[in-house]
Amino acid sequence: MAVMKDDVTRRDVVAALLAAPAVALGTQPAEWTLAQASQQIRKRKISPVELTRACLERIERLNSKVNAFITVMGEQAMAQARELDAEANRGKWRGPLHGIPIGLKDLVDTAGVKTTCASAIFADRVPTEDAEVAVRLKRAGAVIIGKQNMHEFAYGGTSVPSHFGAVHNPWNLERIAGGSSGGSAAAVAAGMCFGALGSDTGGSIRQPAAYCGLTGLKPTYGRVSTRGVIPLSWSLDHIGPICHTAADAALMLEAIAGYDPQEPTSADVPAERYSTGMNAKTAGLRIGVVRRLFFEQIDPQIETAVNAALDLIGKMTSGVRDAELPSYQTLPIIGVEAYTFHLPYITKTPELYQPSTRQRLEGALSVSATAYSAARREMDRLRQTVGAVFSNVDLLVTPTTPMNPATISESAKAEIPGPGGAPSSLRNTQPFDIFGLPTVSIPCGFTRESMPIGLQITGPRFGEARVLALAHAYQQVTDWHTKRPSIE
Repeated sequence: MAVMKDDVTRRDVVAALLAAPAVALGTQPAEWTLAQASQQIRKRKISPVELTRACLERIERLNSKVNAFITVMGEQAMAQARELDAEANRGKWRGPLHGIPIGLKDLVDTAGVKTTCASAIFADRVPTEDAEVAVRLKRAGAVIIGKQNMHEFAYGGTSVPSHFGAVHNPWNLERIAGGSSGGSAAAVAAGMCFGALGSDTGGSIRQPAAYCGLTGLKPTYGRVSTRGVIPLSWSLDHIGPICHTAADAALMLEAIAGYDPQEPTSADVPAERYSTGMNAKTAGLRIGVVRRLFFEQIDPQIETAVNAALDLIGKMTSGVRDAELPSYQTLPIIGVEAYTFHLPYITKTPELYQPSTRQRLEGALSVSATAYSAARREMDRLRQTVGAVFSNVDLLVTPTTPMNPATISESAKAEIPGPGGAPSSLRNTQPFDIFGLPTVSIPCGFTRESMPIGLQITGPRFGEARVLALAHAYQQVTDWHTKRPSIE
């Protein structure tokens, strides 16, 4: 059921949670969640080779429409799958990701395979080492199936400016898939892989997840290593999963979370068993709704869907109340840090950048060292003080985006934000990168034009299990996350 009746009681919701049957298994692998695919491999109903081949065949059929992949790692993926198949035949099981095809946003380094950041600058760049998250995924048994298209250098929210062409939303090919992890979200939505890793500096995991009807998790800042990931802003960059469900996100997070002593931004805080923690009861949770900013100038269809979700969540928890976040001015951090990384390239070959990327990078030249230093100090203060919000509530819920995805042609003409600013479509996501808090976007409805709508759930630092628990509970009594686009 997608929407519960108005007169439902909290007892009814709890009963539904306890009695909810598992989602019926689709007839084709493209209809499965990551968790379902994992169960099928574990039960020997399908092999890693068969599953990987099914994804590669789907990429071959559909990528020309969606443009989600820059590089398809067919030979490497099949070799990995055969190795994992042999291990399974010997009784070796690496865990829930064993044999599961996963995609990587094309800013995650892969040894011997191009990592381009969707730019002519790095069109022929071939790293010699895997990023730490790629190492951890492989260790967990994931099959890396390819590198996914994106907004050039992750500097925007459309995935239209790309040396390899715009990413198309599988729900409507004329519309954007969001950004900057647009290819990652489009690939999962189109059934080309069962999960993907994206990056999130201003909303680049959660906004594409919302636009493509998926679950996208931005962990706590420092929870997942960014070593070997081409940076946009090292003070704000996060890496996390994009997949169909909160259960899938928990499985992926377990594989990649944890301290990396070689990464300066990595937090030395033990990771949890998120797949277990997400089953925690939600009846006692206090839910805060931040209406200032997040509900202002919002599309009425999004507001209606989110309010309906809040009504349901209120019955699943101890109730919903108003909450406030610390206010802040635009912080010119991203532009300065991005320009610092790009200095060797933009001063030599500026013409190789997409025009909008070059304009944003050059805009950082107007930011003084004093302004940048003050912004960094203010961000540190905000991250230190935001925890007080959770003395009165356990989680925050807001709309993921204030607007529906624009068309690709509209996005090509969009206004370029100034240094530190974010596109208006990222207005609801950017604050949680600044605060560094764990945040997930999950589907909560559709517009009249059949475009997905996202709901954003945020928790305290290292509160990923609590965030996932509410997301999972909501998905147990709704079916928005089970919908798939028809693009065949």
